[in-house]
Amino acid sequence: MIPVVRYEKGTTPDRLAKILARADTAWDAGVLSSVAELLADVKTRGDEAVSEHTARLDGVELSPEQFRIPREAMKTALDELPNELNAAIRKAIDNVRRFHEHQRRTSWFVEDGDGVILGKRYRPVDAAGIWIPGGSAPLISTLYMCAIPAKVAGVERVVACTAPQKSGSIHPAMLAAAELCGVDEFYQMGGVLAVGAMAYGTDTVAPVDVIVGPGNQYVQAAKQAVVGTVGIDMIAGPSEVVVIADETANAEWVAADMLSQAEHGSGLEAAVAVVTDEALGSQIAEEVERQAAALSDPSSVAVSLGNYGTVFVAEDMDAACEVANRIAAEHLELHVADPWQLVESIRHAGAIFMGSHATEPVGDYYAGTNHVLPTGRAARFASSLTVDDFVKSSSLVAYTPTRLRNEGRNIVAIAEAEGLECHARAVQARLGPAT
Repeated sequence: MIPVVRYEKGTTPDRLAKILARADTAWDAGVLSSVAELLADVKTRGDEAVSEHTARLDGVELSPEQFRIPREAMKTALDELPNELNAAIRKAIDNVRRFHEHQRRTSWFVEDGDGVILGKRYRPVDAAGIWIPGGSAPLISTLYMCAIPAKVAGVERVVACTAPQKSGSIHPAMLAAAELCGVDEFYQMGGVLAVGAMAYGTDTVAPVDVIVGPGNQYVQAAKQAVVGTVGIDMIAGPSEVVVIADETANAEWVAADMLSQAEHGSGLEAAVAVVTDEALGSQIAEEVERQAAALSDPSSVAVSLGNYGTVFVAEDMDAACEVANRIAAEHLELHVADPWQLVESIRHAGAIFMGSHATEPVGDYYAGTNHVLPTGRAARFASSLTVDDFVKSSSLVAYTPTRLRNEGRNIVAIAEAEGLECHARAVQARLGPAT
């Protein structure tokens, strides 16, 4: 059974300390060097390196001509998609699109007197790349969670990559979803290789400007390594959920939601409940054990539950929120009588699920909010994937002779104070000889 641990304000029980340190244990010492070697090879040898390492790492022989999935294959996959799944994906995509349309940026300009105009002009990047994990299952939802915000932003070229299957193709449902999302190019290549190809470009894959999407520690290390060559969304680690529950909570539902994160399978997932009633805490722990034992593969959750699965018993709701804010979870669920009353006490969370019917998978798949979220306490400073990840802004400055005459000496004074003579001269040249 997962432990039930008493929490007092301002303290750090051993179990909480272990959970807070998860981000530090997620990186294997050899990952960075391995990733650096692969990226360097892709940058130097391009398609040849991708083919060679695909055969070695994925066990699939692919020539560069086979990297890209033909558009016709995507259309055929959509035509053959079962009706029920087709309808479900279409509705989910509609929900995601509708939500993200509220995030569109609008350029703005203001008059600042003397004919001066200042502003910000927003434009989408030219090309965006998406990495979609697909080792154990086709993560269809990740595809549309990444592709739709890019399309809403106005990105003209959206590129998707996922690992090839042994058959030498990609799961048909993934291809169908790509067609529905309007993905422009789809390539089958593994994580680090895909990041390298999208960042540096090869003869087959033109480089992109931004790379987004979740993935294992190798993918995240690769994304981190190419920052500066391209932009990225975030460095995402193992998944996590914190459920705050009061006496109105259903222990069975809380346990089910905890297991929904534990099943991701890396062993580093954190499934946590925070309660104010010890009896409820014990019920939740028992339910987690009962439901885990009933799974078709209990081992899929055993390691993460053993490492990080915990029920904290807090003295009151203030203490419960303190625990949640310290963990700064990717997913935070509020199984309480009035979640709207509690939500203002939550400062750090990737996504907040309000009430017991807002189970985390609703956000993962369907509601419309994005499921690419900060993990490992990064919610203290980071946010979910949004349209903004595919947009950049340019400041606009329209100055006038009148304003420069009035303010130029101030600019010169600051430039001279910084020892930048040429900066000062550039302004002084327009003002005439100094008096």
